Amino acid sequence: MAKIERSAGILCHISSLPGKYGIGSLGKEAYEFCDFLHKSHIKYWQILPLAQTGYGDSPYQSVCVNSGNPYFIDLEDLRNRNLLTEDELAGSEMPDGPVDYGTLYRKRYETLRKAYSRFNTKDQDFLAFMKTGEFEDYALFMSLKSLYLGTWDTFPDSYKYRESLALSEFKENVYKTDYCFWLFLQYVFEEQWAKLKDYANSLGIRIIGDIPLYVANDSADAWANPELFQLDEDLKPRKVAGVPPDYFSPTGQLWGNVLYDWDEMEKRNFDWWKARIRKASTLYDGIRFDHFRGLDRYYSIPYGDKTAENGKWVPGPGMKLFNALKEEMDRLDVIAEDLGNIDDGVIKLKEDCGYPGMAILLFAFDGHPDNSYLPANITSNTVIYTGTHDNDTALGFLRNMTTTQLKIFKKRLRAALKSEGEEYPFVTREETVNALIVCALSSKADLAVLPIQDVLGLDNSCRMNTPAVMEGNWRFRLSNMPTRVDAAYLRLLVKRFRREPKADTPPEDDIFS
Repeated sequence: MAKIERSAGILCHISSLPGKYGIGSLGKEAYEFCDFLHKSHIKYWQILPLAQTGYGDSPYQSVCVNSGNPYFIDLEDLRNRNLLTEDELAGSEMPDGPVDYGTLYRKRYETLRKAYSRFNTKDQDFLAFMKTGEFEDYALFMSLKSLYLGTWDTFPDSYKYRESLALSEFKENVYKTDYCFWLFLQYVFEEQWAKLKDYANSLGIRIIGDIPLYVANDSADAWANPELFQLDEDLKPRKVAGVPPDYFSPTGQLWGNVLYDWDEMEKRNFDWWKARIRKASTLYDGIRFDHFRGLDRYYSIPYGDKTAENGKWVPGPGMKLFNALKEEMDRLDVIAEDLGNIDDGVIKLKEDCGYPGMAILLFAFDGHPDNSYLPANITSNTVIYTGTHDNDTALGFLRNMTTTQLKIFKKRLRAALKSEGEEYPFVTREETVNALIVCALSSKADLAVLPIQDVLGLDNSCRMNTPAVMEGNWRFRLSNMPTRVDAAYLRLLVKRFRREPKADTPPEDDIFS
């Protein structure tokens, strides 16, 4: 893996882009966002997982880890292909504001089925896409769910246990109505995503995707590969994932994802993981490896427990996995998400891999001089963030402070800036957000990534996710595209702190002239 050069990035998921159709898409707003990044001299666009979401709408709980989310399909492109009418497109419009997943689910798949009804399934490119077999299990899984609803462990036994004759007959029966429909969605998504990525790359922008460590229980991945997971003879999880109790959660976090059978994975030379990372290398220029610590040791909780309190740490695959993945991983810039409960084993694994870890500025100023997130304590092989999708926005974080707490926080932030040779004046909470951005960009970290909420000074009404809270997450959307003034401000900071892309960047017009 090549070392990440000194640069800057913006964190903004596709779903958070503005637009008329209820959720961000791969349409014109995504291209406009690329233009904004280019004008800002931002090299990296970091997103959350692209995969199709299941119950709960979390991109970290997908029906298939390698899928694309049909919600992101550009409907205007379908209209341009004569797959949707103008009236159907107009009927897909939704009000501005946070994503309303309930309404979106009811409306969007109806619209996509109308587009599919006009699609030529004998198209040679589509037939070639089908022939790869990449989404065979996904299409069967989604077709079965469309018929039987519920989770896959409630399918009739012949489908639950994947009896080949039964599945063959089922596929034949739903081939035109459902099976090809789900393949059509993935075909269109991949085609639109490839065009968007090519456009971003043509501007010198690299896209960082996100690889969730675990898969959802109710997924094509677990259904098609039960032997690779810790499932019992009834295909129920024996143990599930989470993290132990800590300061933020006295009962821990019970994620509930089925755990891998790492011994079986190793017997198969980690082929499932190789295919997954190989796919990621076609979708992204780099990846953030979510919950990296779970590859050294993972937290195993008995299935059926209501909290994470009775779990225990179990050894993970460690370097055996990364040695097997080396060829695939070398194609990508990799960030190790090493947040949370970190010990010497995780640190050694990260160092052996050579991947940069993460530092979060919102949690750097607790008064402890050995805080690993303090700019003075990080190395250049680090990706520094003001915050992540799981945190308060910077302004929301500051607004939750008392006057006394804010005074102490600002004093420590000024000291951190001074240690980096910076003196940046700030008084209000809004100005303190800008100071945090300056602190991140001025740090020695090779890559500084700013959530779009912090760039725009947005409060906690724009927070993306609150861990362990089941409702109201993943809904944040921009009301408008960032402005030329926002781009100019970022461009000045990127240049000031020597984070401009190395490739020649065409000069931008002076917006103040």
